[in-house]
Amino acid sequence: MSIVRKTITLTQAQNEWIKGQINSGSFTNDSEVMRDLIRKAQQEDSQIAATRAALVRGEKSGLSIRNPEEIRAAVNKRKPQNG
Repeated sequence: MSIVRKTITLTQAQNEWIKGQINSGSFTNDSEVMRDLIRKAQQEDSQIAATRAALVRGEKSGLSIRNPEEIRAAVNKRKPQNG
């Protein structure tokens, strides 16, 4: 994986927040903080895309002939059982 160097501009408050993350021991430098934020944003984008795709599939599937109780029962059946 190649590394690309970027220069960014932050507000004083943003810079202080990053320093706080480093001082708390969560990260060792600014780059780690930024990479973590980018990874989280990428994951969120992925989850949003999956949700949108599921909504489109649901819309295209048409109207359900099941009543709300039947739908809840089907959802509960798919839930993983704890324990």
